[in-house]
Amino acid sequence: MQNQENKTRDVITMLFESMSQRNLTRLSELFADQVDWEIPGDVQRAPWVGKRENKTEVCAFYRLLWKNTEPISASVETVMVDGHQGIVIGEFTTKMLLTDKIISSFFCIHIALKNNLIYRYRLYENTLTVSESLAIPAE
Repeated sequence: MQNQENKTRDVITMLFESMSQRNLTRLSELFADQVDWEIPGDVQRAPWVGKRENKTEVCAFYRLLWKNTEPISASVETVMVDGHQGIVIGEFTTKMLLTDKIISSFFCIHIALKNNLIYRYRLYENTLTVSESLAIPAE
């Protein structure tokens, strides 16, 4: 069990390092071919949220996210690992490029591994704030 927990923690560390470096090649290597991925939210305003089912769609998520947002800061407060599962809790601040609005939110990510690859990824954040920050005022 300890060995699996170490591997899970290593994958989570590599995930966050790859995200911060915007290294899509390295990120894609961390995911299984088929995934159970969900980020609840308003897909009409934030097309990067929603469900993904495979590695190609996960890569599309990161491309959309990086095209539409500019990270300002992020911090991980807690990483909890139990066997092949991990929970990451933190906060982020980002700029929405469409509206130039800056938002801050907590986040919680549930990650599960199979064969040491991420097959489940669930991100919970303040989706109302994300959606509101992308609203374009009527003229």
